[in-house]
Amino acid sequence: MKTAVIKYNAGNVQSVLYALERLGADAVLTDDPEEIHSADKVIFPGQGEASSAMAYLKARQLDQVIKDIKQPFLGVCLGLQLLCEHSEENNTECLGIFPVKVKRFIPENSQEFKVPHVGWNEIENLADNVLLKDLPDSKFLYYVHSYYAELSEATIATTHYIHDFTAILHRDNYWAIQAHPEKSSTVGEKLLSNFLSI
Repeated sequence: MKTAVIKYNAGNVQSVLYALERLGADAVLTDDPEEIHSADKVIFPGQGEASSAMAYLKARQLDQVIKDIKQPFLGVCLGLQLLCEHSEENNTECLGIFPVKVKRFIPENSQEFKVPHVGWNEIENLADNVLLKDLPDSKFLYYVHSYYAELSEATIATTHYIHDFTAILHRDNYWAIQAHPEKSSTVGEKLLSNFLSI
C-alpha cells in the first residue's frame, strides 16, 4: 500500500514522512499527478502562506489533481485551510472541497491570547467517524496557526482557542486536521494510523 505525500511550496514535510515511516507506511513525496492518482492514500501537509501555496498548486495543475482524487485524502494544517473555500490570508480563493471559510484569529485579550496559536489544545465534540476511532482519553494535539476554519456541517471535532473552531473536517473521501498529528504524540499517531487504515 503506497501513500503519496504531495510535494508543494509549503514548508517542511519531513516530520510527516518520519511519522509515516514509524507507522510502517510506504510513503513517497511527490508532485507527479500519475504517482498521486495511483497511490492508495494521499496526504496534503503544509506550513506557510495560503496565496503563494495556491499559486504553486495552480502553476503545476496540482489544484485539479487534488479535486479529482477518489482515494482517502488527508489535509494537514495549511493543507486543511487550502481545502476550504476561501482564506482571509491575502484574500485567497482556495480549493473549495469544503464549503468553509478560513478566518484570522482576533484576540479578545492580547494578554491572555496570542496569535499565532501555538501549543497543545484538546479536541472536543467528536463525531462518530473512522478517523476518530479508539483515540486515547486525553485528546491533546499540537497547533501552530494564525488562521482557522469556521465551524460547519463538515466539522467532526472542535478545539477552543479564543472561541471554538474546526479541528477536523470530513466530507466524502476528504479528511483534514488543523493541528500537526505528526507532532502530537500518541493521539496524533492514532489519527494517522486510523487514516492509513481507511
